[in-house]
Amino acid sequence: MSDTSHRRMSLPRPLLAAVLATAAVLAAASPVSAANQAPTTVTKVSNTVEIRCAFLVYDRSGDWYFPSTVPKGTIWLQHGFSRANDHVDDLARRYAAAGFIVFAPTLPSSDLFGCTVSNLGNNTGFLNNVADLFGKASDPNDKFGRSFADAAAKAGRPGLQLPAKFVFSGHSAGGEAVSYVANRLRTHYPAAFARLSGLVLLDPVNSFTGLNMANALNGLNHTTLPIHAISSPPYAANGQASGTRELTTDVHRDFLGIRLTTGSHCDAEGASTDTLCTLPNGAPQTANVSVLQEFATVWATDAVNGTATATHRPGGSRYTSLHGAGAIQTLSGS
Repeated sequence: MSDTSHRRMSLPRPLLAAVLATAAVLAAASPVSAANQAPTTVTKVSNTVEIRCAFLVYDRSGDWYFPSTVPKGTIWLQHGFSRANDHVDDLARRYAAAGFIVFAPTLPSSDLFGCTVSNLGNNTGFLNNVADLFGKASDPNDKFGRSFADAAAKAGRPGLQLPAKFVFSGHSAGGEAVSYVANRLRTHYPAAFARLSGLVLLDPVNSFTGLNMANALNGLNHTTLPIHAISSPPYAANGQASGTRELTTDVHRDFLGIRLTTGSHCDAEGASTDTLCTLPNGAPQTANVSVLQEFATVWATDAVNGTATATHRPGGSRYTSLHGAGAIQTLSGS
């Protein structure tokens, strides 16, 4: 039964009351924190970034989001399979409003040479080239640096310095891609890996073939890199929670994130999703989108600050209220 049809079923009165109570808790205003305030205006500009594919060089679309304040870090926000950077616009703006520069590229979902966001055969060579972007990001004359400088000038911020610290955040197959690239930095670009502050995975999904996510997470398991996920329940669209299952199997930590108990695979796209996502998966509920964006920005801010906001972790007030209402479940390593 699809997620959409399930939500259209009538509910017994006691269960309906419980659902309404949960929704009320989800919709309640969250505690005021630096990550959740949106004191800045956000400027979006678009350009391209060079990524090698086999013997070619692709100029891929890149959306950049700039806060009006001094940025605290840079987030690479990666869309999933059959999606584009437009689909993560809502979350990108939320990250930027929390003080981050956000880079959201469009990576192919099909390609003659296997240069795709999801592994349809062997995309590891392409992802190695994506890793090269971030491995050399501190060089203003390299690919990422040139794209950033161009975007900053278009945003009216010429001369702005790229923040040293990065957070990688990926939705669906993008969650596998950012995990793979993070581990590639660990093995091939140690200086860049030292600047990577954390991963925020959004209902991650394993590729159809290969072991990219398993290999990546097994490698990252031996590091202290903060890794958190915000997931929806298992169903067809997320491969029965394949990426979340991989995460909780391979990374042995007490706390890895949350599952939205009434979540949709489209929650990470929020207001910028479309019917290609919502028809098979159900439309995101506003309350779930709000919680996802709240926790994602808090955890990303914690990552670059080296902190752990107690309210948004087990035992904290915000976490406990949502968990007690049945709105979230805890993800932890095995």
